[in-house]
Amino acid sequence: MTEREAAAETGLTIDILRGTPNDAELAALMAVVSEAYTSEAAAAVVDDEPARSAWSLSQRGLREPLRREWGWARG
Repeated sequence: MTEREAAAETGLTIDILRGTPNDAELAALMAVVSEAYTSEAAAAVVDDEPARSAWSLSQRGLREPLRREWGWARG
């Protein structure tokens, strides 16, 4: 199995476009990127209870329905 096939199975590939990093530099890169990925993935969870929307926070009590038997003039 080649390195590309192994990387395709894990779902992550990194292509070095410039320079010639040594093994220590590549290991440092992988450590930083994988730590950033795992911390982002751990933080990307949905809350069990949704937060109140701006509408529900600002809504006022609704008025009672119009009483049709009173007509337009109440007085």
